[in-house]
Amino acid sequence: MKLLVFILNQEEFLEEVLEAYVEAGISGATILDSEGMGYFLAYEVPLFADFKEFMKGNKPYNKTILSIVTDDSAITRLKDIIDEVVGGLDKPGTGIMFTIPVDWAAGIPTHGGTKEGA
Repeated sequence: MKLLVFILNQEEFLEEVLEAYVEAGISGATILDSEGMGYFLAYEVPLFADFKEFMKGNKPYNKTILSIVTDDSAITRLKDIIDEVVGGLDKPGTGIMFTIPVDWAAGIPTHGGTKEGA
């Protein structure tokens, strides 16, 4: 089991990204409103006010999508679809995707409708 984290910098793609999750076989996720550190420092901390020039063109907010995934192939499928939707995660400003191992979880429905704990 893995925690899949996707930070989507282009909020306008959220609906298509969520459709990609379903298409890849990932049926559940939590979506959080988030803000990048650079933007926060540039606009909220006077010491870093010079960052404002550096931040021009960057969007202030993003979406962080969290999902527990039990099928590694779903992550690969999702990454491929996400690349098509946002134009490639290798391009700056599109987003960041990574996984973290999950040693234990409860309350996660499996295909059979039972709950899983590892």
